[in-house]
Amino acid sequence: MGKEYNHIKHTFEPVFDKDSKILILGTFPSVKSREENFYYGHPRNRFWKLLARLFNEKNVPNSIEEKKALLIKNHIALWDVVLECDIVASSDSSIRNVVPTDLTVILNDAPIEKIFANGSKAYELYIKYSYKKLGREIEKLPSTSPANAAYGFDELADIWGGKIKDSAAS
Repeated sequence: MGKEYNHIKHTFEPVFDKDSKILILGTFPSVKSREENFYYGHPRNRFWKLLARLFNEKNVPNSIEEKKALLIKNHIALWDVVLECDIVASSDSSIRNVVPTDLTVILNDAPIEKIFANGSKAYELYIKYSYKKLGREIEKLPSTSPANAAYGFDELADIWGGKIKDSAAS
């Protein structure tokens, strides 16, 4: 049985406000995220648990409103590099026929100081489709995806914490 590609367009908005200092970019929403209509919707993705730990939240946010509040409170903008593409299920490695997001929507309206990629594929796609146009550096962080078994949660927290917390606090 062959891979089943679908052409899909990103349907939810970026999260940011006029005080966002850092921008975290993913690649493209997973099947579960598309179902939930918000970022990092797979229950095994460690993104929300990680941010809750880094910013000393008592609870991991569950609702979209709680997730947005955590981001805004900590001056974090969130979006994806890809606006639409052909993809097999949630497989970042299958992404092709990319239409990149227009990141100037955030960069023109928020004082973004640092841009981080959530994983190698987000970094690679940013460099390929956005870097030349924007001229803004991006730093690659290990993916929070459950597929990234190379990094345990504590290791992710150490790496992300050293970068994200310092940038958000400055």
